[in-house]
Amino acid sequence: MTTIDWDAAADSFDEEPDHGLHDPVVRSAWARRMETWLPTARSAVLDLGCGTGSLALLAAGQGHRVTAVDRSARMVEQARAKLAGTGTEVFVGDAARPPVGKQRFDVILARHVVWLLPDPAAVLRHWFSLLRPGGRLVLIEGVWNGTGISAAGLTALLAEHTERVHHEPLSGDSRLWGKEVDDERYALVARAEPPHRHTEVVDVHLILRRGSDVLLARRAGTGYADGLLHVPSGHAEDGEDVRAAMIREAAEEIGVELDPDELRVALVMQHRGPGGNPRMGWFFEADHDPARPPRNAEPDRCSELDWFPLEALPDDMVAYCRAGLDGYRAEQRFLIHWHEDSDTVAYTPRGTRRAVPLPVAAAPTGRLHHIELWAPDPAEAEAEWGWLLGRLGHAPYQRWAGGRSWRRGDSYVVVGHTPDLAGGGHPTVRPGLSCLAFHVRDRATLDALLADAPGHGWQPLPTGLPPYADESGPCAARLANTAGQEVELVAPWS
Repeated sequence: MTTIDWDAAADSFDEEPDHGLHDPVVRSAWARRMETWLPTARSAVLDLGCGTGSLALLAAGQGHRVTAVDRSARMVEQARAKLAGTGTEVFVGDAARPPVGKQRFDVILARHVVWLLPDPAAVLRHWFSLLRPGGRLVLIEGVWNGTGISAAGLTALLAEHTERVHHEPLSGDSRLWGKEVDDERYALVARAEPPHRHTEVVDVHLILRRGSDVLLARRAGTGYADGLLHVPSGHAEDGEDVRAAMIREAAEEIGVELDPDELRVALVMQHRGPGGNPRMGWFFEADHDPARPPRNAEPDRCSELDWFPLEALPDDMVAYCRAGLDGYRAEQRFLIHWHEDSDTVAYTPRGTRRAVPLPVAAAPTGRLHHIELWAPDPAEAEAEWGWLLGRLGHAPYQRWAGGRSWRRGDSYVVVGHTPDLAGGGHPTVRPGLSCLAFHVRDRATLDALLADAPGHGWQPLPTGLPPYADESGPCAARLANTAGQEVELVAPWS
């Protein structure tokens, strides 16, 4: 590979190594362009031929994790000083073969580099190998006084790797150059997607449970959805399975080392954010271990880490995450959550688009379809059963003049009223229905339900029926409502 004098090359198109970004007007113009070229989510960016690090500094300032490379030791020294405190790594190295080992990136950024390469086709092939699926090249090039590479020529070189190339002319925006220019200057944003092949980013999300509570983190300093709550999450990296990705992200974000057998798949959701591309999200469930308390392991990206009740989630959440947790509570397994470009990233109680559950295979023969109960007072029954079933994870399902139902998965409970109803409370000692029994996740959840039940019309049964069984069997409690209908709540002892 021919050695290139990058400083002399910069002079050949009458630009300073800083690309003129010392001018606040020019810097602001490039920052606005960078916001449209780079992903909205925090991403790994490789800046090749970084010079003194001006574009790398803009990318880091927008919340991205940046690695920068330049062949000039003098440039690298200046870039390191400029980027101090941003977490950016700056290396001396050849842009054609950057010294990044097996790392993979979401974005490779190169300004005025390709036109200088002796074998640009081979270099582009290598650069694409450094991108994660769905990643992108951002190439800023041009033709100056007959020297350089045209947009048509560079697009032809990219055709081997992708059909998705966005061409953005830059000559007409004098703010980018600090002067009027009449030569060809442009940016190409090329997506790392093979022709005719659909690819999506894969997200992983951790629903860490502490009884009826779930752990949420407040995003900060990422450049995407900052100030909103989200479960610990991240992206699967190239060649990484989703379970391994979840284990890695949990360790990086909340300092919890999970074993593979601690993770349970909660649901899978295909999602499209406002103005973004589709992605696939895997939500995993795990139990909190008091011996391994979570901590804020990334204080530069998270301003708060706390437990919140799953049945009363806060509103200031990322809409995608809130849809996943709502689906999890309703025992949905596969969801589609699709934003329009005009939607907001933040959840809004009345304005956020709901996730659409996808039907799964029909329930096997013999599984319970629904239970129907008669109630003497419909309003009273709706208040009492609505509270209990809501706390147990059932979602409101149907309403009609004589009743209401709540659904969980493919089964539901109906509480209705009929004018033919006989008087008196429910006779649990006569032939017929004795009680409904529900699973409860753990002892802490059961204790919380028992503490709140009297305020919602449910009373523990008399002393003759103890609320807890002995430890040789499950931990259970019985409650009765105003109409005399009984439920049993069953939880494991541990």
